[in-house]
Amino acid sequence: MSEVETTNDQTPAPKRKDKKPSRSQLRSASRRLALQAVYQWQMNKTAVSEIETQFVIDQDRDMDSCDKVYFRELLQGVTASAKKLDTLFEELLDRPLSELDPIELAVMRIGSYELSQRLDVPYRVAINESVELAKGFGATESHKYVNGILDKLAQRVRREEIAARREANKESNK
Repeated sequence: MSEVETTNDQTPAPKRKDKKPSRSQLRSASRRLALQAVYQWQMNKTAVSEIETQFVIDQDRDMDSCDKVYFRELLQGVTASAKKLDTLFEELLDRPLSELDPIELAVMRIGSYELSQRLDVPYRVAINESVELAKGFGATESHKYVNGILDKLAQRVRREEIAARREANKESNK
């Protein structure tokens, strides 16, 4: 096959190079897959190692387009500390934890994990990524609920980061 593709009028067109996904795209894909894995763990109580193996082996899952190390960390970290994560946001809820939609619960656990354990992930990124997961997998308005809860949680666990950002914004507006 030729190195150069042709257009409809048979003139050579430059061959397109597939761009490698950015780090943020890889991380987003990791979160998406981790959400599915955490949801499976919540619903079936399958061993985390078994779920992880299923995801790695399953050809329908696009593990090549994600950061596998980050996927593994999210899956293992969220499942190992689920009770602790739940206590971080439980008092912010307007209903008992047991009444949360399982997708919302999984999304909030992932968001809470990133907010409390992954200080290298900016709080706004952690919240936004969780909101996007809720939009993609949750009920119609669940992303608004997730946003509100995680924003309140960020005010508690990322107080210094938020204050520094506000101060920087004040300085730039002068």
